[in-house]
Amino acid sequence: MDYILLLIGSLLLVICVMVGVAFLTLLERKVLGYIQIRKGPNKVGFMGLLQPFSDAVKLFTKEQTYPLLSNYIFYYFSPIFSLFLSLLIWMCLPYLIKLYSFNLGVLFFLCITSLGVYTVMVAGWSSNSNYALLGGLRAVAQTISYEVSLALILLSFIFLIGNYNFLNFYLYQSYIWFFVFCFPLGLVWFASCLAETNRTPFDFAEGESELVSGFNVEYSSGSFALIFLAEYSSILFMSMLFSVIFLGSDIYSIMFFFKLSIISFLFIWVRGTLPRFRYDKLMYLAWKSFLPMSLNYLFFFIGLKIMILSILF
Repeated sequence: MDYILLLIGSLLLVICVMVGVAFLTLLERKVLGYIQIRKGPNKVGFMGLLQPFSDAVKLFTKEQTYPLLSNYIFYYFSPIFSLFLSLLIWMCLPYLIKLYSFNLGVLFFLCITSLGVYTVMVAGWSSNSNYALLGGLRAVAQTISYEVSLALILLSFIFLIGNYNFLNFYLYQSYIWFFVFCFPLGLVWFASCLAETNRTPFDFAEGESELVSGFNVEYSSGSFALIFLAEYSSILFMSMLFSVIFLGSDIYSIMFFFKLSIISFLFIWVRGTLPRFRYDKLMYLAWKSFLPMSLNYLFFFIGLKIMILSILF
């Protein structure tokens, strides 16, 4: 019986995430439209509400093309595996009902995000094209660089809380949000999330002018759709994580969904506002700016914890 409930819960989670992703794409196209003083999608259904489903039907019914010299199995499976990982990561969502008992949710999150690098690398390599390979290498270098800052920021809070469970982030923020007294860390986390999900201004993996859409240059129809479903699922997850870690959200309150919507909107707002970074500034930001700040905060939290423990005991 427990396994049936677990299966039903997982299925519901996947369906809800996919529907959320569909409407996130609609929100993005609408917001970008109004930022550029034009209408977004407004023809299919009432005010364009059915546009995402129309796009999905169009993409998945188009002919699947693949390069003649590609490593077909790797080429075919990397988008599927990418989507699988981006849905699997939702398992560490802090449920109060203990659907999954994740005492090491933070470690699980770091493991899955690290695996996401391989799907990009394999997707770029397997199509046997120099453009795709260059795009894949750039995306991998960027993702790995910014993951270091993400991991260190999480480590800071783990030293503060003393637990790897995401549920404790919510419990420890009953009186004050971490975002209030770790404001710079919150901004670094948000910028690192933008880089992690290959969003503007860090979308070098999809630099149209110089790489013709990066590592996914050879992908079309269903495979292309799977890659972008994975990307938007990651954006939703990162928004959820920001709400839990910095804004102390209980995922069963209406405020959680409000905060998640605001953070998702910020992702879109940044895309509509900022130009792409200069490529030589990318690693400078990761290693010379974000890394020292997150390391300083980590040492500060360790020192704070040691001081508190020495006073108490």
